[in-house]
Amino acid sequence: MLAQYLKPYLKTNKSDYIDAEAIAEAVGRPKMRFAPIKSDDQLGLQSLHRVRERWAMRRTAVINPNSRLAA
Repeated sequence: MLAQYLKPYLKTNKSDYIDAEAIAEAVGRPKMRFAPIKSDDQLGLQSLHRVRERWAMRRTAVINPNSRLAA
């Protein structure tokens, strides 16, 4: 379930108990929409993209001496 769909059911500030109440309320609604479950292929591709992004960030940090990641 996406967080943006739960916002109308939240009553006050964020806490685990309040979040659980909002989820329980939202699940009972007939028109509630849910996020689709990702397949194994989608999860594998997502992890590959994350690794490549971190490599690119690290490479940039090594090249740029003013970067916080260079240390």
